[in-house]
Amino acid sequence: MEQSLGISTNKSFPRKLPQKSGNVLSKIWRGFLPWLVPIFAIFIWQICSQIGWLSAKILPAPLDIFKVGIKLAQSGELLKHITISGTRALIGFAIGGGIGFLLGLINGTFLIAETLLDTSLQMLRNIPHLALIPLVILWFGIGEEAKIFLVVIGVMFPIYLNTFHGIRTVDTGLIEMGKVYGLNALGVFWHIVLPGALPSILVGVRFSLGIMWLTLIVSETIAADSGIGYLAMNAREFLQTDVVVFAILLYALLGKLADAIARYLESVLLKWHPAYNGS
Repeated sequence: MEQSLGISTNKSFPRKLPQKSGNVLSKIWRGFLPWLVPIFAIFIWQICSQIGWLSAKILPAPLDIFKVGIKLAQSGELLKHITISGTRALIGFAIGGGIGFLLGLINGTFLIAETLLDTSLQMLRNIPHLALIPLVILWFGIGEEAKIFLVVIGVMFPIYLNTFHGIRTVDTGLIEMGKVYGLNALGVFWHIVLPGALPSILVGVRFSLGIMWLTLIVSETIAADSGIGYLAMNAREFLQTDVVVFAILLYALLGKLADAIARYLESVLLKWHPAYNGS
């Protein structure tokens, strides 16, 4: 009947690139393909800079930015700022993500908890956390606590919402089946509820990682004396456009690295899921 209505019965959704197991060249090509557009954009950027269409004062050439990065790496300044920013990001993500996960778990599992807490959390969620920067500076000054607090607030709510949604959308039939097979409350949660909610939770993790870097960028450029954002703002004072652009690209690469780690976790933790196991 589905075919007569013109509905595809192909079960291989989502669509995947053709794969040939054991083909090394095919694996290399699939790894290179996502970088094709950025490489092409950088190539065009370099050409436009060389022929004079782009002024170095507005947007330096990619090779000049690369040279600046080498210089910063050799001086040790780059590693220092990356380490400081990365530590802030990881601490804030761990605290905010943990709080968001626990709140989503509690509110998604217990109706009374949702009734008591969800309204307050939704009101807090709709306050732009970056608008709190003046107040946070008054509270914490420009120390580490200010940056970490802003990251905590930024990453908490996406993970909370996705955890809550994931738990609430677990098939109740599976839960009843687990009880029939003799699973206790802990067994039902560990074997049915958590795996069922995990895809949604990991989506929240990926979304939170992007907010984490966004929050850190803003907080470091407004109130900081170290970190990648401070590096960019300090370069602005001396009209070092190449350093500013390098710092922006560095944030982009770190964000991509964080997203790649999240996708790797998806592939490891969701092997059982047909949308992630490559079948």
